[in-house]
Amino acid sequence: MAHLDSEVKEECLREDLKFYFMNPCEKFRARQQIPWKMGLQILKIVMVTTQLVRFGLSNQLVVAFKEENTVAFKHLFLKGYSGVDEDEYSCSVYTQEDTYESIYFAISQFHQLRNLSLGTLGYGENEDNRIGLKVCKQHYKKGTMFPSNETLNIDSDIEIDCIHLDLQTLSKNPQDWKNSSFFRLEFYRLLQVEISFHLKGIDLQTIHSRELPDCYIFQNTIIFDNKAHSGKIKIYFDSDANIEECKDLNISGSIQKNTQYVLVFDAFVIVICLASLILCTRSIVLGLRLRKRFLDFFLEKYKRCVCNADQWEFINRWYILVIISDLMTIIGSILKMEIKAKNLTNYDLCSILLGTSTLFVWVGVIRYLGYFQAYNVLILTMQASLPKVLRFCACAGMIYLGYTFCGWIVLGPYHDKFENLNTVAECLFSLVNGDDMYATFAHIQQKSLLVWLFSRLYLYSFISLFIYMILSLFIAIITDSYDTIKKYQQNGFPATDLQEFLKECGSKEKCQKESSSFLSCICCLRRNGSDDHLTLIN
Repeated sequence: MAHLDSEVKEECLREDLKFYFMNPCEKFRARQQIPWKMGLQILKIVMVTTQLVRFGLSNQLVVAFKEENTVAFKHLFLKGYSGVDEDEYSCSVYTQEDTYESIYFAISQFHQLRNLSLGTLGYGENEDNRIGLKVCKQHYKKGTMFPSNETLNIDSDIEIDCIHLDLQTLSKNPQDWKNSSFFRLEFYRLLQVEISFHLKGIDLQTIHSRELPDCYIFQNTIIFDNKAHSGKIKIYFDSDANIEECKDLNISGSIQKNTQYVLVFDAFVIVICLASLILCTRSIVLGLRLRKRFLDFFLEKYKRCVCNADQWEFINRWYILVIISDLMTIIGSILKMEIKAKNLTNYDLCSILLGTSTLFVWVGVIRYLGYFQAYNVLILTMQASLPKVLRFCACAGMIYLGYTFCGWIVLGPYHDKFENLNTVAECLFSLVNGDDMYATFAHIQQKSLLVWLFSRLYLYSFISLFIYMILSLFIAIITDSYDTIKKYQQNGFPATDLQEFLKECGSKEKCQKESSSFLSCICCLRRNGSDDHLTLIN
């Protein structure tokens, strides 16, 4: 009697396992179970992508408004600005007169802003709740310097002096504040002059897209950098735009109704993602319970533990990816609704959440393509080669870092692509892909013959090592995994304990019946018997 109960228990476990590892179409054919999760995922792809496209178009308006205002500010406040930045800074001056004129020009333009600007701009309050300009200068403490006698006597401690010029002060005779002792600069001690001011603006272009406008606060800073004391003062312009809720919006028309429709659509997306999250979490919980049953049975019957590979089969990594995507979509949709209602203004965080969640949703489509043998080859090859590729990249990364540090310290003073570690890494990665090779060779300054010779040895060795050896080995690893998978598909995959257990049947007649109903088709298409091992994709 006990033996009979054990066989019944074993057959029940085997049937549950076979049903768990079926694809949605097989489950429908076996027990008429409607594939809710698959249908929900397909609907979610459409809804999430539509939501992302709408938010992306809205975000493009925000980015364009910020960038266009920054360009307009440079033309308004920088004297002699040509419209093109000089490297990482906006422009530069070379004489004392030009420096004074540039400072006075920026201050004068700020005072006359309302009569000059084409934009919807107004004055804003700074950190001290004051409207106007704040001008600060950094300089060394007093000392003396006589370059002709090679004499320098200076205190390296830095002093910072600031002055606030409000609109009332600027409205007076300009000579009154220009003749102030604050603006008498001693250039041999001067480090930098910083002019900061706040402006407010309203983005009216969103009205054409039937959206409520945003209110902006632009924190603008103009820096005259003289730290190098090389006879060239670099002028930097930085504009940091913060979006704030408009205090009083009174807009008539169809904008409010359009906003309500978008909010309802976002709420529907949240409901779909919640349903997907619940169903996928439920499937993971069921898989863990079934895993515990199988481990206990295997230990009881065969007196040994199941291998880790079989244990991981019960944890569906696709469901984990879907759960992460759902959580990010829900949070991002809530932020989007708050942004749409103008209660929040964090576009960047919302973009990251919605963009990443949409990426995961589309990557999850690969799971359903894996039900077809031709596409399953790609998935299996990626899975098989991933551990080897990661180990290989770890070793190759050490060599790459060595070349990065070496190029930065040696070639940095002589080549603009090697000035800092970030640009060095980007330059070397471009060389690995065969981009911009001649320009990298040609731009090395030939001021030092030793450095020039070293640069040739450095670049030739890096290109030869990474393109002809490391990159070829990288491709060979993936090719080897692909050949292995193709060979397994022809001759059969090595059977694991779980697969051997699923193949066993209580009777030959029952085995044939179960095989025809459970394991005969992939996505409603019949497959050859040699491909049954590929049905273990849930």
